[in-house]
Amino acid sequence: MRIAYLDCFSGISGDMFLGALVDAGVPFELLERTVADLNIDATVELSRVDRAGISASKVDVIVRGEKDMPRDEFWTAHHDAHKNEPGHEQHTGEAKSSQQRQHGRHLKEILSIISSAAISANAKRTASGIFRALGEAEAKVHNVDVERIHFHEVGAEDAIVDVVCAAVGAEALNVERFIASPLNVGGGTVKCSHGAMPIPTPATLELLKGAPIYSGDIQKELVTPTGAAIVKVLVSSFQARPRMTTEKIGYGAGSRNFEGQANVLRLSVGETLEAAVALGDASCAAAHEEIAILEANLDDLNPQLIGYIAEVAFSLGALDVFTVPVQMKKNRPGTLLTVLAKPQDEAKLRDMIFRESSTLGIRVRHEQRYALPRRHEAVDTRWGAVRMKIAGNGKALQYAPEYEDCRRIASEHSVPLKAVMQEAIRRYLDQKNG
Repeated sequence: MRIAYLDCFSGISGDMFLGALVDAGVPFELLERTVADLNIDATVELSRVDRAGISASKVDVIVRGEKDMPRDEFWTAHHDAHKNEPGHEQHTGEAKSSQQRQHGRHLKEILSIISSAAISANAKRTASGIFRALGEAEAKVHNVDVERIHFHEVGAEDAIVDVVCAAVGAEALNVERFIASPLNVGGGTVKCSHGAMPIPTPATLELLKGAPIYSGDIQKELVTPTGAAIVKVLVSSFQARPRMTTEKIGYGAGSRNFEGQANVLRLSVGETLEAAVALGDASCAAAHEEIAILEANLDDLNPQLIGYIAEVAFSLGALDVFTVPVQMKKNRPGTLLTVLAKPQDEAKLRDMIFRESSTLGIRVRHEQRYALPRRHEAVDTRWGAVRMKIAGNGKALQYAPEYEDCRRIASEHSVPLKAVMQEAIRRYLDQKNG
């Protein structure tokens, strides 16, 4: 299984995650194109910096000529200008300029921007999930409905760039799973729109429920709400470094340079066969895992809402969502909704189904699943590169071109989708047998 491991010994923030992705091989040009296509008057800047002797990539978001800064530094410099500012505290830890703060947004507007972005459907689900996680955490802290939350710091342009680029970059890394170490959240207090708050701040702590966290020697905010939301949506488990081969290593720098500690996020990419079992042939090893299956019968719900429920489920980490037409009591046609999920995601998916659907009951069971390890290999077609998804270990048992890559190429070059898929398969076989 191809995984990415995050060493969070100095926490995690949006800019640290982007820097680690670029340092591990995600093209910076991909992030530049993504930001340009968002059309929100923002750019990204890449530099090489030193953090306590470690060379790392630093990605900064530039909005209307201004670069973000750590939250406490911002509030020290701008406290007087914003001490009477109305609205809720919506913070990512990467502070915004006074001009940017005037452009707060509601969650619906942010999700609309993501929905219109020129990125894959999977990246849209991830980015939307990160922002929903941020909004739900803030809504719970302030005891208001998430749709009433008026995003200021989170809704500012550089936070949108951080989140969307994180989703696009994570997808480009071509890993099946993100795993993280326990998170060093820092300590002390941080200044924000509500005054001094203990670290981790309420929204960050809400986002990190269930994750192992600790406070080290550095008395600064090391895990920002944006970083915590990225972890909540992308990371499937927290543990010490698993047995893995390391192919790529990336270091993403934070804004500060601490004495005696490298303020970086380390990202390692490689293959692991942890928890694999042999099914007759060692080259066909399949990972054995437990999954939760949630089912609900729906017979009085607008079908349009079912599609929306599936989208939200994916954004919350569902492994798969599918529906089957069923005949219910009194001969009413209905729909059986089935959601497959990791056990740790069961509760939030169950709550979402109750909230978004009309069902009065959800059946849940846990079953064992064997999944072939998967990886991606790129092949060049006459229209551009296409990723091939390959299942199996040692030899390819199954292979197929990534639909989103082929769909994008077919749309950009006005060629039949089936022609793109057929050529990708042919090129892969030529490459494999050549």
